[in-house]
Amino acid sequence: MGILGMTASYLLFSVLHFAQFVLAVTVCGLYGVDLSRARSQGKYIDGKWVYAEVVGVLAALTAILYFIPFILRFAAVTVWNSIMFILWIALFGLFGGMYIHEDPEGNSDIQRMKNAVWVDLANALLWLIGFVASATYWWTHRERRSRFTGRAQLGRNASVRSAGWTA
Repeated sequence: MGILGMTASYLLFSVLHFAQFVLAVTVCGLYGVDLSRARSQGKYIDGKWVYAEVVGVLAALTAILYFIPFILRFAAVTVWNSIMFILWIALFGLFGGMYIHEDPEGNSDIQRMKNAVWVDLANALLWLIGFVASATYWWTHRERRSRFTGRAQLGRNASVRSAGWTA
Protein backbone atom coordinates (compact mmCIF):
# COMPACT_ATOMS: atom_id res chain seq x y z
CA MET A 1 0.00 0.00 0.00
CA GLY A 2 2.04 2.97 1.16
CA ILE A 3 2.03 5.82 3.60
CA LEU A 4 -1.55 6.89 4.44
CA GLY A 5 -2.89 4.92 1.48
CA MET A 6 -0.59 6.55 -1.09
CA THR A 7 1.54 4.35 -3.30
CA ALA A 8 5.29 4.70 -3.41
CA SER A 9 5.15 5.82 -7.04
CA TYR A 10 2.79 8.69 -6.18
CA LEU A 11 5.07 9.79 -3.35
CA LEU A 12 8.16 9.67 -5.57
CA PHE A 13 6.38 11.58 -8.33
CA SER A 14 5.21 14.13 -5.76
CA VAL A 15 8.81 14.71 -4.63
CA LEU A 16 9.87 15.13 -8.27
CA HIS A 17 7.04 17.56 -9.02
CA PHE A 18 7.73 19.56 -5.88
CA ALA A 19 11.37 19.97 -6.95
CA GLN A 20 10.21 20.98 -10.44
CA PHE A 21 7.84 23.54 -8.93
CA VAL A 22 10.48 25.04 -6.64
CA LEU A 23 13.04 25.38 -9.43
CA ALA A 24 10.45 26.83 -11.83
CA VAL A 25 9.49 29.51 -9.31
CA THR A 26 13.20 30.17 -8.74
CA VAL A 27 13.70 30.76 -12.46
CA CYS A 28 10.72 33.11 -12.52
CA GLY A 29 12.34 35.11 -9.74
CA LEU A 30 15.81 35.16 -11.31
CA TYR A 31 14.64 36.37 -14.70
CA GLY A 32 11.79 38.47 -13.31
CA VAL A 33 14.28 40.85 -11.68
CA ASP A 34 15.46 42.06 -15.08
CA LEU A 35 11.94 42.24 -16.49
CA SER A 36 10.73 44.28 -13.53
CA ARG A 37 13.71 46.61 -13.77
CA ALA A 38 13.20 47.16 -17.51
CA ARG A 39 9.46 47.79 -17.07
CA SER A 40 9.96 50.28 -14.23
CA GLN A 41 12.58 52.20 -16.22
CA GLY A 42 10.46 52.18 -19.37
CA LYS A 43 13.11 50.27 -21.31
CA TYR A 44 12.78 47.61 -23.99
CA ILE A 45 11.70 44.22 -22.61
CA ASP A 46 13.73 41.51 -24.33
CA GLY A 47 11.79 38.50 -25.61
CA LYS A 48 14.42 36.10 -24.25
CA TRP A 49 13.53 37.04 -20.70
CA VAL A 50 9.81 36.83 -21.48
CA TYR A 51 10.42 33.32 -22.88
CA ALA A 52 12.20 32.38 -19.65
CA GLU A 53 9.24 33.61 -17.60
CA VAL A 54 6.71 31.79 -19.78
CA VAL A 55 8.63 28.51 -19.50
CA GLY A 56 8.94 28.98 -15.73
CA VAL A 57 5.22 29.67 -15.32
CA LEU A 58 4.26 26.72 -17.55
CA ALA A 59 6.53 24.44 -15.52
CA ALA A 60 5.18 25.67 -12.19
CA LEU A 61 1.54 25.27 -13.28
CA THR A 62 2.25 21.83 -14.71
CA ALA A 63 3.97 20.71 -11.53
CA ILE A 64 0.97 21.83 -9.49
CA LEU A 65 -1.41 20.03 -11.85
CA TYR A 66 0.63 16.84 -11.53
CA PHE A 67 -0.10 16.66 -7.81
CA ILE A 68 -3.55 15.35 -8.75
CA PRO A 69 -3.51 11.60 -8.09
CA PHE A 70 -3.70 9.27 -11.09
CA ILE A 71 -3.21 12.02 -13.67
CA LEU A 72 0.03 10.31 -14.71
CA ARG A 73 -1.94 7.47 -16.28
CA PHE A 74 -2.62 9.55 -19.39
CA ALA A 75 -0.22 9.35 -22.35
CA ALA A 76 -0.53 13.12 -22.84
CA VAL A 77 1.45 13.62 -19.62
CA THR A 78 4.46 11.91 -21.18
CA VAL A 79 4.17 14.02 -24.32
CA TRP A 80 3.86 17.22 -22.29
CA ASN A 81 6.89 16.26 -20.17
CA SER A 82 8.94 15.85 -23.35
CA ILE A 83 7.77 19.28 -24.55
CA MET A 84 8.73 20.83 -21.20
CA PHE A 85 12.16 19.18 -21.43
CA ILE A 86 12.67 20.67 -24.90
CA LEU A 87 11.60 24.12 -23.69
CA TRP A 88 14.04 23.97 -20.75
CA ILE A 89 16.91 22.76 -22.94
CA ALA A 90 16.23 25.61 -25.37
CA LEU A 91 16.24 28.06 -22.46
CA PHE A 92 19.51 26.62 -21.17
CA GLY A 93 21.07 26.87 -24.63
CA LEU A 94 19.84 30.41 -25.13
CA PHE A 95 21.14 31.84 -21.86
CA GLY A 96 24.05 29.43 -21.58
CA GLY A 97 25.45 30.81 -24.83
CA MET A 98 25.12 34.31 -23.43
CA TYR A 99 26.41 33.85 -19.87
CA ILE A 100 28.41 30.65 -19.26
CA HIS A 101 31.69 32.08 -20.53
CA GLU A 102 30.97 35.63 -19.33
CA ASP A 103 33.26 36.96 -16.59
CA PRO A 104 31.11 38.74 -13.97
CA GLU A 105 33.98 40.99 -12.80
CA GLY A 106 32.05 41.81 -9.63
CA ASN A 107 28.78 42.51 -11.47
CA SER A 108 26.06 40.84 -9.41
CA ASP A 109 23.57 40.89 -12.31
CA ILE A 110 25.85 38.82 -14.52
CA GLN A 111 26.60 36.44 -11.65
CA ARG A 112 22.86 36.04 -11.06
CA MET A 113 22.33 35.20 -14.72
CA LYS A 114 25.22 32.70 -14.64
CA ASN A 115 23.50 31.03 -11.69
CA ALA A 116 20.16 31.11 -13.52
CA VAL A 117 21.70 29.17 -16.41
CA TRP A 118 22.58 26.29 -14.09
CA VAL A 119 19.11 26.36 -12.56
CA ASP A 120 17.77 26.08 -16.14
CA LEU A 121 19.92 23.00 -16.67
CA ALA A 122 18.71 21.47 -13.40
CA ASN A 123 15.12 22.10 -14.51
CA ALA A 124 15.79 20.45 -17.86
CA LEU A 125 17.25 17.40 -16.14
CA LEU A 126 14.27 17.16 -13.78
CA TRP A 127 11.86 17.29 -16.71
CA LEU A 128 13.91 14.64 -18.51
CA ILE A 129 13.64 12.43 -15.43
CA GLY A 130 9.91 13.19 -15.32
CA PHE A 131 9.56 12.25 -18.99
CA VAL A 132 11.33 8.92 -18.56
CA ALA A 133 9.49 8.14 -15.32
CA SER A 134 6.04 9.04 -16.70
CA ALA A 135 6.68 7.06 -19.89
CA THR A 136 7.68 4.06 -17.78
CA TYR A 137 4.68 4.51 -15.50
CA TRP A 138 2.29 4.83 -18.43
CA TRP A 139 3.79 1.80 -20.19
CA THR A 140 3.43 -0.39 -17.12
CA HIS A 141 -0.08 0.82 -16.19
CA ARG A 142 -1.80 1.03 -19.57
CA GLU A 143 -4.82 -1.06 -20.43
CA ARG A 144 -4.03 -3.35 -23.35
CA ARG A 145 -6.67 -4.89 -25.58
CA SER A 146 -6.59 -7.70 -28.13
CA ARG A 147 -5.52 -6.95 -31.66
CA PHE A 148 -8.54 -8.09 -33.67
CA THR A 149 -11.69 -7.18 -31.74
CA GLY A 150 -10.32 -4.89 -29.05
CA ARG A 151 -12.68 -6.46 -26.52
CA ALA A 152 -10.36 -8.79 -24.62
CA GLN A 153 -8.11 -7.23 -22.02
CA LEU A 154 -4.48 -8.33 -21.95
CA GLY A 155 -1.92 -8.12 -19.17
CA ARG A 156 -2.02 -8.69 -15.45
CA ASN A 157 -5.26 -10.13 -14.07
CA ALA A 158 -6.77 -10.15 -17.59
CA SER A 159 -8.72 -13.33 -17.02
CA VAL A 160 -10.22 -11.92 -13.84
CA ARG A 161 -11.18 -8.60 -15.48
CA SER A 162 -12.63 -10.18 -18.64
CA ALA A 163 -14.80 -12.52 -16.57
CA GLY A 164 -16.19 -9.56 -14.63
CA TRP A 165 -14.68 -10.66 -11.32
CA THR A 166 -12.81 -8.33 -9.05
CA ALA A 167 -9.53 -9.20 -7.44
